[in-house]
Formats: sequence, structure tokens, C-alpha cells
Amino acid sequence: MSDDPVPLASLSLTHVHYDPSDPVSYLCAFLALVPQGLCVVYATLIWSTREIEIALLFAGQLACEAINFALKRLIKEERPRRMNGKGYGMPSSHAQFVAYFAVSITLFLLLRHQPPNPRVRKRNHTPMSLVERAAWSAIGLGMAAAVAWSRVYLNYHTERQVLVGCAAGTVSAVGWFIITTILRRSGWLAWALDTPIAKFFRIRDLVVEEDLCQAGWEKWDDKMTALKAKKKHK
Repeated sequence: MSDDPVPLASLSLTHVHYDPSDPVSYLCAFLALVPQGLCVVYATLIWSTREIEIALLFAGQLACEAINFALKRLIKEERPRRMNGKGYGMPSSHAQFVAYFAVSITLFLLLRHQPPNPRVRKRNHTPMSLVERAAWSAIGLGMAAAVAWSRVYLNYHTERQVLVGCAAGTVSAVGWFIITTILRRSGWLAWALDTPIAKFFRIRDLVVEEDLCQAGWEKWDDKMTALKAKKKHK
């Protein structure tokens, strides 16, 4: 048996090269982990809320990744000469991932999400106004732009590779939004939600009209209010 040590490999999924003497480079290294973090968020929300809209969003995200995989092997453009990454560089998968996510969230908040009129105030909840939803959309798009820019700063991609990635992610988001809109308007989504398997897993479609955090808070606040009233009458 040989005494030579076995060469170790690096898990490139979370391995990021950066300049330790540059604070901006250090920040960009964390931005490079945003897609992995979003996958954790997807899985957590799908399991905890059972919302079909979130599951559809994630399905589109996976399709977007498959498109990126195919494009890289079709175009076969190398990364920058001072390369900090493996495989082909065109288009940037990070840029395409975050562009799809940010544009999808924007389309949902501004076009699909239909909360009650902000003037209809409940005791414990005021729905988000269009201005607030636009502000959250702008924050999402800004974060996506920061992640995309970090790929150039860390020398993983050229500017053109990042721009093409952003364009591919945007087109994927718009295309998937159109497809899911057709599924909703044609009744196919409602049919799927009425199947035994959907009912078994408690799949629902409330987030289009309901703020999930606020809905849970309303139920809790109503419960506590009723409990206090009960104690007061004792």
C-alpha cells in the first residue's frame, strides 16, 4: 500500500477565490454565495408554506439553470485570462440565477400579487401599497446587480459574460411568468391543486392575495386578543 497522500479536491460549489487584502473582494466573496443561500430559502419556504407559487418559482429557477448549462456548452467561451473558476464562462451562471430571481420577484409583486386595497385597514394589518412593493422590487434588483458585478470584480467572468447572463435570466423570468400566467388563466393550476396528491401535501395558493407573514400574525394577534378578553371577563 502506497504511503503517498491522496490529493484532496475542493468543493467548488462553495469555494470562492478572493483577495484577502481587499475588503471589497472579501464582500464579493460573500455575494458569490447568494445563489446557494437562495436555494436554501426556496427549500425552506416550499416546505413550510406549501405555496404553489413558490414551488413554481423554484421550478422556473431550475429550468433557468438548465438553460445556462446548455448555453455554456453551446457557446464554449472561456473565462477571463486571469481566471478564478472552472468551466466555460459564457454566460455567467451567477448573473443569470440572480437576474431570474430578481425579475421574477418584481413581476410577482407588481403584476401578480393582488393584496386588498391599502385603504382597507384591519386592526392588526395594513396591506403593502404599490409603492412599497416597488421599493422591495428595487432592492431585489439592486442585490442582483451587486452579485452580477461581483463576478467581474473577482475575475470569474468578463463584463460581456455577466451582461449576457443577466439578459438570459431576465428572458427566462419573463418567459416563465407568461407560462405560469397561462396555467392560471386556463384553469390547469386550479385543477392540479384539486388533485388528491396536492391535497395530501397541503399545497395551497394564497400568497397571490395574502401576505404570509401578516396572515400568520393576524391569526396569532386575534388569538391573543381573545385570550386577554377572556381573562378580563373572569
